[in-house]
Amino acid sequence: MQTKKSCVIPTAALALATLVSAFAIVPSAWAENTYKILHAFQCAHTPTGTLTRDTAGNLYGTTYLGGGTGCGGGGCGVVWKLKPNPNGTWTASILHHFTGTDGAWPYLAGVIFDSAGNLYGTTMVGGSFGFGVVFRLKPNPNGTWTESVLHNFTGADGARPRAGVIFDSAGNLYGTTNGGGTNDNGVVFKLQPNPNGTWTQSVLHMFSGADGSSPQAGLIFDAAGNLYGTTANGGTFTGETGVVFKLQPNPDGTWTESVLYSFTGAADGGFSFAGLTFDAAGNLYGTTTGGGTHGYGVVFKLTASASGTWTESVLRSFTGGSDGGLPSGGVIFDTAGNLYGTASDKGNPACTFGCGVVFKLIPTSNGWTETVLHSFAGYGEYPEASVIFDPAGNLYGTTSNNGTTTSPFGVVFEITP
Repeated sequence: MQTKKSCVIPTAALALATLVSAFAIVPSAWAENTYKILHAFQCAHTPTGTLTRDTAGNLYGTTYLGGGTGCGGGGCGVVWKLKPNPNGTWTASILHHFTGTDGAWPYLAGVIFDSAGNLYGTTMVGGSFGFGVVFRLKPNPNGTWTESVLHNFTGADGARPRAGVIFDSAGNLYGTTNGGGTNDNGVVFKLQPNPNGTWTQSVLHMFSGADGSSPQAGLIFDAAGNLYGTTANGGTFTGETGVVFKLQPNPDGTWTESVLYSFTGAADGGFSFAGLTFDAAGNLYGTTTGGGTHGYGVVFKLTASASGTWTESVLRSFTGGSDGGLPSGGVIFDTAGNLYGTASDKGNPACTFGCGVVFKLIPTSNGWTETVLHSFAGYGEYPEASVIFDPAGNLYGTTSNNGTTTSPFGVVFEITP
């Protein structure tokens, strides 16, 4: 599909939004950072996935809705690109409009690159069977991009993927689906490229409920080739508030799943929508949207013992006040060992229902201390994805809403320390 012109808010309105946001007065307890809107969506809208950055500094992402009148009138979603200009502005372009038959509604799923510059991702529905697809976007010499569907989920082999995919060193793709498989609990899948250009899908694990259910997030590898992830539901406790799991490859090509931790839904957290992050020592970090001391979610750490068991500790239990609440994105490290993430709710008290925050967690001798880098209050609201760094230490992310009648469809933002 050819690149099409993006729908943006008027230049004057965007300039005003950036000016207001960058110089907004915040409580002294919050860090002083410059918040800037790089793009505000109109026709294509509701970005919920984590961004991807290329070596030239361009940003790439998806929107869950918009891009046309298909899929019930709200649009089937798009893949987009933001290019930085020498004068500090950014130019948006749409790389692909989904139509339904080639996929629809890339919810929570961003895109990733291969070494050849192709982009890969998933859509939650659409495709030949209506259960979603894995797709590839290939750049053409004339600047357009061509989409191809690598796999159409059938339901039996997975359904409704809500997360992106990752590569192994051999070029195989791995991901999760929120449903499908045994009792519609979701699966972990692998896509292997064939010499003739097709891809073969295999199911590595079907969740049964006690071992997890309804994974919302993607996967990560360790150095030994094991896969790790979370599920939003399932587990061994009442309420089925989710698990952290590991998949270990066997010599015969099968994989064995083990539950590293089953959330209780109480002070330890529950309902993880986010993927995991390793530190240099092999500890795992993530978030839950529920549970915690105040019921607004947690940031957690899992530490492995010599015996192979894992112990959870809560680094931050959100209060649902100015510190934010209900984090649905994961966390990332900086080079100093600080953690960064977003919480989709609460924050600025001017927001009646809460607009969310970008936070930083600093390790100290007495635990971890949270600093709010930005509290959203119009001109960006409800960040559902994590943030990413550029080499200069600037943070980039998206909000799924904007909080204004001028452009209520979400923004791409930058936070400069």
